[in-house]
Amino acid sequence: MSRLSFPALLALLAILVAALFVGSLLIGPSDLGIGRALAALFVDDGAATLVMREIRLPRAILGVCVGATLGLSGAVLQGWLRNPLADAGVLGIGSSAALGAVVAIVSGLAYLSPLALPLSALAGAGLAAILVFALAGRGEGGDSLILAGVAVASLTSALTALTLNLSANPFATLEIVFWTMGSLGDRSLDHVALALPFMAIGWLLLAGVGRSLDAMTLGAETASSLGLRLGRIRAIILFSTAAAVGGATAVTGVVGFVGLVVPHVLRPLVGSRPSRLMAASALGGAALLTMADLTVRLILPSRDLKLGVVTAIVGAPFFFRLILHERRRLMR
Repeated sequence: MSRLSFPALLALLAILVAALFVGSLLIGPSDLGIGRALAALFVDDGAATLVMREIRLPRAILGVCVGATLGLSGAVLQGWLRNPLADAGVLGIGSSAALGAVVAIVSGLAYLSPLALPLSALAGAGLAAILVFALAGRGEGGDSLILAGVAVASLTSALTALTLNLSANPFATLEIVFWTMGSLGDRSLDHVALALPFMAIGWLLLAGVGRSLDAMTLGAETASSLGLRLGRIRAIILFSTAAAVGGATAVTGVVGFVGLVVPHVLRPLVGSRPSRLMAASALGGAALLTMADLTVRLILPSRDLKLGVVTAIVGAPFFFRLILHERRRLMR
């Protein structure tokens, strides 16, 4: 079977994302017809407008934007580090954002303002990026970056666990546990306005490194001989990923596996050029996360199934399949 052309693949993914976005707007516990639901986005229809504009619209927007952020960052980091298991978790950004949220919950800041928790999580992600960059130094290789990221992730995860262990407030502990599972529920347009600028800045900066990643496939020495400043590119990737993923994690909590799974699924379809994989993974991530959120709403809607649980259930078997495939390849 001939490979689908790259423009056709992007078009199909874009259509899928658009269809899932509309589905996210139309599916929910409120019994609204399709016509009334869509009309309520534009004209005042009392409770219907409240449901559509304040509940479903923010959730649909965040599903697409956060999914695109995770898919794009996973493709970029896998291309830069030349590690198929790399994603934002390698840099400790997600765990550091979680620590910032935990501090806000335990200290009581989260109860002073609805935006105190996401702002604290965003601050945690930014501090992680600065710390990883400082630990890794100015070298051009990726190994030091991975080691620094693993160190920061381990430290912040340990501090989060310690906080949970010492917390005397069972309600705060429960909220922390639920937040670390990830969710798009109970988010407003204020959360969208907070996270979207950081994600957009990250997208724009990451889009500019596509050609550099293409050159990196020839090797670091060859890329340097072509005039690429690898240290500068690494700094751009690190801080733009921190901005985008930090903004996403700040409002949704920790959602895993999207940045790992999506590039793996799409890589055979787009070839070996990282710049193409970036665009496809952004759309694929948006589709996967929105689909997972729809699954959350359709399966056990009364039990508030968490988004991160669904993505983990999808992602773990995928990696079992990869392991079996690799074993079969080595036995040939």
